[in-house]
Amino acid sequence: MTTKNKIVFVFDLDDTLYKEIDFLKSAYREISQYISAKSDFESEAIYDKMITSYYNGDNPFQTVLDFVHSEEITISVLLDIYRNHEPNISLNASHQEILTYLKTNVYKIGLITDGRSIQQRSKLKALGLTEYFDDIIISEEFGSEKPNVKNFNFYLDKYGENYKYIYIGDNTKKDFIAPNALNWISICLRDSGENIHKQTFDLEKKLKPLFVINSLKQIPEILKKLNNFNELSL
Repeated sequence: MTTKNKIVFVFDLDDTLYKEIDFLKSAYREISQYISAKSDFESEAIYDKMITSYYNGDNPFQTVLDFVHSEEITISVLLDIYRNHEPNISLNASHQEILTYLKTNVYKIGLITDGRSIQQRSKLKALGLTEYFDDIIISEEFGSEKPNVKNFNFYLDKYGENYKYIYIGDNTKKDFIAPNALNWISICLRDSGENIHKQTFDLEKKLKPLFVINSLKQIPEILKKLNNFNELSL
């Protein structure tokens, strides 16, 4: 039986455990099918308009409404589809492996994510992630969002000070302020070029993560450096 290390390892969700752009594309597909059913336009043409508008930095919802000229379809309806659709997204195999590894070898695994409850819960369900987490903090449910220390103090209050706390995220504007203030170990997953929120590392100290990694596969290496963590193969 493996002895678990005294570590509480907490993840961000979007652009850390999966690419948020995949959720966006899934929502745009759903919206395109909805609009196509109510217009003379093919869903693929609608999707192309939306995704091009997004990458151009425009408003994809307004762009598509201008394209189809429908009084029946409104931005609020499209936003509702975006937020509440069942996303077609998946967890890649290497991320599943690292979660399984942590589940076996650290004391607890948690999640802190900002967003609406139904939207974040639907992502977790589609990704098959719920089973991996001992605790899930979603900002709408919890009543505060990052960088509020309350979201992180939940773990300290529940598990106490006899554990090493680690947080991994991607957003360099807000993800690491609270964990740094609480003396957690902060890890940033570097953007591979697809992140919704672009990163910068020209930051004041309170914003900077302690470690920057290119892949979640590097987590065992970080843990070993921190805590004489037993070397285990993934």
